[in-house]
Amino acid sequence: MSNLTELPKELPVPLDDGAADHLLGMKLPQVTLQATTGLQVNVGQIPGVLVLYCYPMTGQPNVPLPDGWDQIPGARGCTPQSCSFRDHYQEIRTLGAAVMGLSVQSTEYQREMAQRLHLPFPVLSDDNYEFQKALKLPAFQAAGMTLLKRVTLIARAGHILAVHYPVFPSDSDPQWVIERLVDLSLKF
Repeated sequence: MSNLTELPKELPVPLDDGAADHLLGMKLPQVTLQATTGLQVNVGQIPGVLVLYCYPMTGQPNVPLPDGWDQIPGARGCTPQSCSFRDHYQEIRTLGAAVMGLSVQSTEYQREMAQRLHLPFPVLSDDNYEFQKALKLPAFQAAGMTLLKRVTLIARAGHILAVHYPVFPSDSDPQWVIERLVDLSLKF
């Protein structure tokens, strides 16, 4: 069984296929999603600055990942990404942004992960693909599932100001976010 919190060496690097080019400048959709905190969150109505990292799926201890998971460019690394956002959470909050994760996994599945990893922010379930379809987020197929490709959005008052795609390695994502938040703060 592999360690879910560490990225294996030699992972294939995802290429920018242009599937997120349309997102910059879009409005976040008025979609209400269940959060691991028990709240319903309308993503399009979140005031202020929001960092929303979208990811394929987190693994669970002692449960094998889908066959060939490590060979899918950009698939592996959801747990390290979430842990990295946890570790940089206070710094991102100090820069004035809220942090949320999002995947198509069920809230129950996400809640176990959020508790196990001690995440200080909510994770949203788009298990009906409402958010994904509204923004036409990039997705891929694995083990009979449609999963989101890893993409991070920074939005202010519901408008997308920055898009990180493809994200690689996954645990470097918070550093990109911090750099963009500093850049964006100079423009407000």
